This record gives sequence, C-alpha cells and structure tokens, in this order.
Amino acid sequence: MTALEGKNILFLSVSFFSYENAIAERLRQWGAHVDFFDERPSNTVLSKGIIRIYPEIYRFITDTYYRRILKTTSGSQYDFLLLIKGEAVPHFFLQEIRRKNPGIKMIYYTFDPIDEYPKTRNLLKFFDLCFTFDRADAEKYKISFRPLFFLEEYRKKENVSATETREWDICFIGSAHTDRYTVGEEIRRKADRIGLRSFYFYYAPGKIAFYLRRFFDPNMQRFNLKKVSFHKLRHSEIIDKYSKSVAVLDINKPFQDGLTMRTFETLAMGRKLMTTNPDIRNYPFYNPENILIISRDHIDLRPDFFTSGFQKIPEKVLEKMTLDSWIECLFIRNQDEYWKSSSRIS
Repeated sequence: MTALEGKNILFLSVSFFSYENAIAERLRQWGAHVDFFDERPSNTVLSKGIIRIYPEIYRFITDTYYRRILKTTSGSQYDFLLLIKGEAVPHFFLQEIRRKNPGIKMIYYTFDPIDEYPKTRNLLKFFDLCFTFDRADAEKYKISFRPLFFLEEYRKKENVSATETREWDICFIGSAHTDRYTVGEEIRRKADRIGLRSFYFYYAPGKIAFYLRRFFDPNMQRFNLKKVSFHKLRHSEIIDKYSKSVAVLDINKPFQDGLTMRTFETLAMGRKLMTTNPDIRNYPFYNPENILIISRDHIDLRPDFFTSGFQKIPEKVLEKMTLDSWIECLFIRNQDEYWKSSSRIS
C-alpha cells in the first residue's frame, strides 16, 4: 500500500510530449484516483499563442472551459490538486476548488523559468506547495526545488553498451527554438572535422507558428528549413536513436538553469551527455567522465570523451532521478536538502 492509496487527485497540466499521461498513469498505479484535464482549453498553435501573449482575448473560452471542469468534478472530494505550469488556469477556479474541497493540498510545479512566463508568479500564492525545476528560481521565489525525471522505459536500455549498437557519436533531438540551430550546427561542423558521426532532429510543433517566429526572431531565421520536422518522434523512436549513440547533446535555453528531461533520460540509458548548461555541475549525479559541458561561445569537443566508457550511476542516485521519486517529492516529502546539495559522484 502506498501513501496515495485511495486518495483523490485533480490533475491539470499542459500537454508536454505525453509526460502528463505518464504522470497520471503512475499516480493511478500508486493507488490514487486521478481526474486529469488539459490545462489549456485548446492545443492548437493559434490558441496556445493567444493564451501566452494575449490571454484576455481568450478569456471567455478559458473561463467557460474551467467552469465546465468545476461542473464535471462537482460530485468529487479531492485530497490533492496538482497543476503543472499553469498558463491558462484562472484564479477563480483555484479559489473555488479550495472552497469546495476543505483540507485539499494544492501543489504547483513548473518546468520552465518563471520569468519566461511571468503570469505564473501570480499563481504561487494559491498553493500550499510550489516546486520548480530551476535552482535559481527556487532561491529567488523561496519555493521548493525538484528537477525533472526519466520514464522507466528509458532505463530498460541502460545495460546495453553504446559500443554494441553505435551508429552515431552525437545525437540531438529537440524542439526548434532560441539559438539551438546555431549552436547545434557549429558542434556538428567541429564533430565532422574530428571524424565524429552526428544525428540531428529539430522539431517544430506547427508550420504557421514556426514561420511567424522566423519572421520576428533572427535565431529562427538561421534554421535550414530542410532540417526542421513538423512531426515529433515517439518515445520509442527517441529511445532507439539514443541507444545507437555514444553521447546525446542537450542545448538548453540560454536563460534557463534548470535541467531538461533529456538530461535524465540520457543518463538513465547509460549514454553520455553533452550539455551547454554549466549548472549541471551542482547535481549529485555530475561526473565529468559521463557529462561534457560545452560553452556556447567556445565549443571544444574532447575526442577521448567519445572513446571512454560510461561510468555507472549508483542505484541510490539513479532512483532519485525517477518519476516515482518526483511523485514522492511533490506528494509526500520534499527533497530540497538532497537536490540543493552539490555532492558529486567521485
């Protein structure tokens, strides 16, 4: 029996590559009853853009959507509310949920820098517990720090050596944004010069949104359109690419300190990680034999990094990186002391 056995959870989240479905399913496996709703009333590119930039234009639709959720859930008594990100949720909904569910514990989590989505700052006051994936935001806003996680399907490949299945030395799979293309292509060029093989997959969620962003953003104008896909890969396809690679490349947003999901998935599979995020030095699993930190301005690829073996992460450290540990942190006990420490694997 788990601590969530028989508990009722109202779960709202943005759609992010089906991770929200994996979270809901795992909560159910823990014995909880979960009512899940998409945090946005619509996931079209246009509606997401309006919600983010001009939310008042969409206010009637958003409010109607959340009133419908209140009506749908009116017969339930919830022990927890979990909200991830919270771009669209109106304040009246949060107030009404608390009024209708005395004793409810309301939990907020974000996997984006708060200053990138400043509207979310106004949500914090409605919650009993607030978590962020970003160490700097945790300090700035005095909230709890909990990095992201990996799904168990990524750990299944952990014991398969990259030397057995190697097709590429460097693999990048990620959304097309900020300076990713500029940095990624410079790394590709330098890799070519020293005989390293690369696989790159840049994903854009919609053609209209991509072309609009290209019009206004000089970084997006640098993308070679022939190298951008408008169809995302499934987790099984990503796992296949990672399993055939020595190292996976992570190019974080320039203004983001929090670690991406890619970080945890890569290391869980026993693959080396190349990252432009220097804050990774402050995490318990940091090991320079497994993780190569790359400067955006002075890219230096160490050939020996691709020929030495992956050093296995201790099981107790790996367990802290799982979805189960993430759930335990949010619902049962926080892990601030663990994640804010900078103990490293020697």
